[in-house]
Amino acid sequence: MSSNPVDDDRTLVQRCLGHEPGAWNDFVDKYVGLLYHVVRYTAHLRSVVLRPEDVEDVVSEILVKIIANRYAILQQFEGRSTLATYLTVIARRICIHELHRRQTTGQPIADGRKVAEVEARPTVEAGLDSLEQVHQLLTRLPKPAREVVRLFYLEGRSYEEISTQLHIPVNSIGPILSRAKQLLRKKLQPKPTKATK
Repeated sequence: MSSNPVDDDRTLVQRCLGHEPGAWNDFVDKYVGLLYHVVRYTAHLRSVVLRPEDVEDVVSEILVKIIANRYAILQQFEGRSTLATYLTVIARRICIHELHRRQTTGQPIADGRKVAEVEARPTVEAGLDSLEQVHQLLTRLPKPAREVVRLFYLEGRSYEEISTQLHIPVNSIGPILSRAKQLLRKKLQPKPTKATK
């Protein structure tokens, strides 16, 4: 019987913090695909086109940041969510910072868009930058939809992977995500202020 995923996460983190042989390689093997997904998706949300080498550079920067100061980022992992969820939020923040740094220092970004200008335009998906908002959204969804949203947005799984893991048709995943976005859109709308008489 497999152990709890969060327990597995804690074990992997402790192995990295203890500098056990092979621990970092196991970490990279397990999560590098997620980091690539986060970088590409974050750039897409901000209408920034990254070349493959740019994506690679940003992922490398995220890995460097994770290692920095004796794995300070991993030391802060408390196990309140899965490690994949935690790393998604961390990676997205580092990616946004790196895109902004490249723009302000004149390093090329493929389409030359100003990252700050793109960030100023909120999108529905931008709400997923907040781990708290993701969890609030998930609690409002029925369990099957909750799992689809978690796997797609937080773990970077493809439709095919989600279909296989949850035993649901591939063509049902898009509509589930669409309904979840509609719910998030309503949640993110500013509440109307009551007119004073």
